[in-house]
Amino acid sequence: MNTSCTSAPFAGNQHHPRWRKSSYSVGEGQCVEIAASGGRLLIRESDDPGVVLTTAPATLAAFLRGAKAGTFDA
Repeated sequence: MNTSCTSAPFAGNQHHPRWRKSSYSVGEGQCVEIAASGGRLLIRESDDPGVVLTTAPATLAAFLRGAKAGTFDA
């Protein structure tokens, strides 16, 4: 298992978005990275950079508000 957090360009994008790592990443392989591209947000785990989620900024903001409010808690 890769336990370091590194950034690499998204292979499927010619513009190589600038990936930013979460400030909560502590170098134990649990690193979330985000980049902006064409008005969309790209989200990936640094230890599996080939899998990229794409969303609109408003959608991610709504999800984060719900997570903070406990909407998704079991």
